[in-house]
Amino acid sequence: MNKKLLICGLVSAMALTSTAQTNVMEVNTKKLGAPIQSTMYGIFFEDINYAADGGLYGELIKNRSFEFPQHLMGWQSFGCVDVEDDNAPFERCPHYVVLSDPGHKDRRTGLVNEGYFGIGVEKGEAYRFSVWAKAPKGDAAIRVQLIDENSMEEKQEFIEEEISISSSNWKKYTITLTSPKTDKHAKLRIFLKGTNSVALEHISLFPVNTFKNRENGMRRDLAQALADLKPGIFRFPGGCIVEGTDLDTRYQWKNTVGPVENRPLNGNRWEHTFDYRYYPDYYQSYGLGFFEFFQLSEDIGAEPLPILSVGLACQYQNWNDESAHVPMDELQPYINDCLDLIEFANGPVTSKWGKVRADMGHPASFNMKYIGVGNEQWGEFYYERLKPFVAAIRAKYPDIKIVGTSGPVPEDVPDNTYRFEDGWKAMKAQKADLVDEHYYRDEEWFLTHGLRYDTYDRKGPKVFAGEYACHGKGKKWNHYEAAILEAAFMTGFERNADIVHMTTPAPLFAHVDGWQWRPDQIWYDNTDMFKTVSYYVQQMYSTNAGTNVLSLTMDKKPVANQAGQNGLFASAAYDSKTDEVIIKIANTTKVSQPVSFNLTGMKGTRTAQTLTLFHNGMDDENTICKPELITPQKGTIQVDEGKGSSLLLDDLPPMSFRIYRIRK
Repeated sequence: MNKKLLICGLVSAMALTSTAQTNVMEVNTKKLGAPIQSTMYGIFFEDINYAADGGLYGELIKNRSFEFPQHLMGWQSFGCVDVEDDNAPFERCPHYVVLSDPGHKDRRTGLVNEGYFGIGVEKGEAYRFSVWAKAPKGDAAIRVQLIDENSMEEKQEFIEEEISISSSNWKKYTITLTSPKTDKHAKLRIFLKGTNSVALEHISLFPVNTFKNRENGMRRDLAQALADLKPGIFRFPGGCIVEGTDLDTRYQWKNTVGPVENRPLNGNRWEHTFDYRYYPDYYQSYGLGFFEFFQLSEDIGAEPLPILSVGLACQYQNWNDESAHVPMDELQPYINDCLDLIEFANGPVTSKWGKVRADMGHPASFNMKYIGVGNEQWGEFYYERLKPFVAAIRAKYPDIKIVGTSGPVPEDVPDNTYRFEDGWKAMKAQKADLVDEHYYRDEEWFLTHGLRYDTYDRKGPKVFAGEYACHGKGKKWNHYEAAILEAAFMTGFERNADIVHMTTPAPLFAHVDGWQWRPDQIWYDNTDMFKTVSYYVQQMYSTNAGTNVLSLTMDKKPVANQAGQNGLFASAAYDSKTDEVIIKIANTTKVSQPVSFNLTGMKGTRTAQTLTLFHNGMDDENTICKPELITPQKGTIQVDEGKGSSLLLDDLPPMSFRIYRIRK
């Protein structure tokens, strides 16, 4: 034994205990516990807060196919512009515009598109403009510009290219515009050149530099932020949009595949939900469709988890109105949607839907393993409808794991309409593989529910915490304190990895100019983005997950803010890939907490790596202007020789979250 190191360790311990009693914890590194699923930490995408069009999806043009109910919403038209729908090139997107001679050489005909809160372009970046067009009366041309309407320069346009249109039949034309400057709020302007009319459809502007350089791709910085989370599971496309305000506006995956020009518009359930944050132009172009979701899952290394309609419109918006939902004897098309989706994702290219996938450029299977049926549904409305779905999926695809739901709340309360316990009983009875739990709760709830999963029945379905977030009481935004409490609560996920198999916080994305719900993980404007502290909490967990649970106790009890544990939450894991012990600990008090970890099964000294979230301002948050105000900080700490085991002594700052990685 190195006596010098032992003396130093004892001196360090005495220094810690001189001001506060040390919190002594035992970590058993000899005995491996439950495996930690690769799907444990993931992401959930829903098109809320302009998360798809105007966000992750790279398209910069709003209402590119003139299919909004007000066909020129998002456009300013001038001169002689008509909207038509006869002889259209795309059956499910029939509307297009015709630009005609304004009648005088000094008048103009054309269009201006406002984009999503403007069109964001960056200096030196290339943008692909494309349009389907025809010239019914002979050779014609259009001038395509990016403009700054409020510029003090001599010209509003800062780049212009011309497209000659010679065919009387529909044809796709493409040019590249390289922006000479950065502008968050540019617009696209199209002038008719000459007197011969042109017809235009599916007017599109995409960054060339999308994620993975895909033509119908994702905004690079936002998609990269998802990849950087190293997610194990990717739940999509919602959320409440799966159900729709009514059945007509439910999310229908079959409308989202095939040529992007022929995907019909869909209403967004979030357009009209909040009249105090109302966006009348919030629709779904379906450009980001199920093929793109599966492809993105593959690109970021996550298992895809699609959620499909169970035949119920949004129960919040329709309550117990039986007429709003699909009758039991008319469910077969909805069941077929589930079966056909599995074929689309996994089927051979010789199958009907496997061929659709192959024709879109992905002949190989997406290897989908999970499917969710229904989102946040409850009551007999849901339980009875789910039964035939489960039977049909089990019969044809017995290896697919089915995710059911326990409703929108995490527990039964007096006069609780949603009946959480009934949901779990129903899912057990139907032998669902996982049960999707949702909880948006305040600080006190997160502080007092650290043992939530320790007492769960280990028989039957596993837990999927599909939507959760700490909503600060009276301060519903991405403040630091809420993120620390999420970090604390998540130690219970890891400690109970035998029952908790998937978790995804919510929501994921929000546009700073178009949000309706918060807190959120990632915020952005048209050119920049920032990651919230909650995002960094998720990243700290997902990149330090480990492969097996290790026992970590204080006074022989789990560390979850129990009596005498001084507001501490902790868990431990072993990573077989790196032969490291990983300890996660959160201090939820406003004072420093001395801690001591006895690492049973380890001897000797070594240097441990640390990653810490600490900040003094509890209401502070990252912003577009200060994107890295609060970020995890790397460090090291000495692990000393203790009495029969290695000993780690530390002093946790107030309201902090720290991870230790110790080579075993």
